[in-house]
Amino acid sequence: MRAYVLAAILLCAGITQAMAEMRVALVIGNSSHQHVPNLPNPANDAEAIALLLKSAGFDAVETRQNLGINEMRRTVSDFSERTRDAEIAVIYYAGHGMEVGGTNYLVPVDATLRRDVDVEDETVSLDRLLQVMESTKRLRLVILDACRDNPFLKSMSRTMASRAIGRGLARVEPTTSDTLIAFAAKAGLTAADGDGSNSPFTTALLKYLVVPGLDVRLALGRVRDDVLKSTHNAQEPFVYGSLGGATVTLASLTAGERIEPAGLDVDAAAARDYEIAAKVGTREGWDAFLRKYATGFYADLARAQRAKLRDPASSGTSPDAIPNAPSQEKRIQTAILPPVGGMKELNKKSDKPRQAGDYACCIAYCRAVGCNSPSIAGGACTRYPITRANAVAGLQALGIGVPAACR
Repeated sequence: MRAYVLAAILLCAGITQAMAEMRVALVIGNSSHQHVPNLPNPANDAEAIALLLKSAGFDAVETRQNLGINEMRRTVSDFSERTRDAEIAVIYYAGHGMEVGGTNYLVPVDATLRRDVDVEDETVSLDRLLQVMESTKRLRLVILDACRDNPFLKSMSRTMASRAIGRGLARVEPTTSDTLIAFAAKAGLTAADGDGSNSPFTTALLKYLVVPGLDVRLALGRVRDDVLKSTHNAQEPFVYGSLGGATVTLASLTAGERIEPAGLDVDAAAARDYEIAAKVGTREGWDAFLRKYATGFYADLARAQRAKLRDPASSGTSPDAIPNAPSQEKRIQTAILPPVGGMKELNKKSDKPRQAGDYACCIAYCRAVGCNSPSIAGGACTRYPITRANAVAGLQALGIGVPAACR
């Protein structure tokens, strides 16, 4: 009888502890803006962070992408219902952000912001995010990968001379205890979107944020160091707010929670190969990655990316539409092998001015080496002003026929 009583007590204690440690997250990534240039990475960043938090055992992770103002306001408001009984609440946002009059705002994809007085009507303030987390008991964490250059700065009309529009985001001092706000870059400075599939800030978060047993403050400190190193000291993440003396981690060590691989080199290799597969951007590329990494965080992320791609057979288009284009296998090998000849020039930002027809040639080059996604090719050709001469040299070095747009 005593054994049954003891078991019941332990069971109740376990249930009570599980309820007390409820962890919830809201993850938003805004990439596809309607009135300013798109940002390639926020949607990828949001998806990666959501998978990371799910793998760490969060009880609820809501992921939303490319939200307009009405959707964004409703999503943030509804999250308050989840935070009411939560021990830990996290809001992660990737996309455009701006500071006006000392207040920080997150920008929905349908914002026009023609005048400075439109900011309150067309954006969501950081203060609003903090407000919906007030009932959280132990940790309120807001992570903003939103310190990119303000695309509205040049076109926005000033109606109030006393209202400054800053660069990056403004310094914040949380008024509630047990609150941390992590910026991708220090107040007043901008952060890079990155040339890979994730921003430098989010790439570092994926490495350290949910390491079991690691206090969240130390995790964010390691993120800072990693970003400084990867950007050659050009970008320094910053954390505002404070916590008490107890250790607070975002990951548990129980059997049902995410356990980090014992060898860091395994994760590093998977991360490197994931970047290669992302550059290929084809179903075959992701299949090649998954044959090597069948399980783990990056495998889950690769499956999600692969699921976004339509099967060429069902779309009625041939991936080899350009004459003399290599096979899918050849394209994958091309991406995995080290750059040769003229390909080295294609992996560096060109200092030469872009000439008429260079963009069309760049798109044709991307198709020739296997990138059939217009959004990926367009983003790459926007970030890297590849000239026709460099594209031709790269294609010839790989033994690929030169498309008409590059002749």
